[in-house]
Amino acid sequence: MTVWIVGATGLVGRATLRGLLADGRSDVLAVVRRTTGLTHPRLTERIVDFEALESELAALSGRIAICALGSTIKQAGSQAQFRHIDHDYALSFARASLAAGVRHFMVVTALGADAHSAVFYNRVKGELEQALAAMPFSALTIVRPSLLIGEREKSRLGERLMGPFSRLLPRSVRGIEGETVARALVRLAHEPATRGKRIVPSAELHELGA
Repeated sequence: MTVWIVGATGLVGRATLRGLLADGRSDVLAVVRRTTGLTHPRLTERIVDFEALESELAALSGRIAICALGSTIKQAGSQAQFRHIDHDYALSFARASLAAGVRHFMVVTALGADAHSAVFYNRVKGELEQALAAMPFSALTIVRPSLLIGEREKSRLGERLMGPFSRLLPRSVRGIEGETVARALVRLAHEPATRGKRIVPSAELHELGA
């Protein structure tokens, strides 16, 4: 079985990639813009132009795909570019996955994702979920973590400041380690998938990734 993953150089994606390789039950195709720096006999890296994801991944095959793409408006440079990365690239990856025979698509969005939200970030995540739900995957798993905690290559000030305080909140909204989300994703990838759409809230991620 081959698991595809995009976003493998980010906080959650990097930990998920390592977890999949350590788990040993699948080969992994990492779809990246730059190398992860990892070498493993079960890892294949595909360095691609994200503006042409579907053509870059044509003629490949997979069974499970994990989308862990995630940016911020500050990092992206504008709301339009943020949407292009977190929404458009994710949908291109989903279409490529579907064409490759992927049956179970998994995506990391965010607590509060809602296509009708007044908050731009949450609205984009919700619109992505809505678009993915309209695609004919056998199973769609939507993972909605709260504030992500962990060491990133590019530090995010808000996460760094709020992380310690968010640990004091109820489990449903408290901050969650990227490693915890990654362990949950690996577990969910190898469990028999429920047909249709499944939403995994942050509180459940704490349990699955414990």
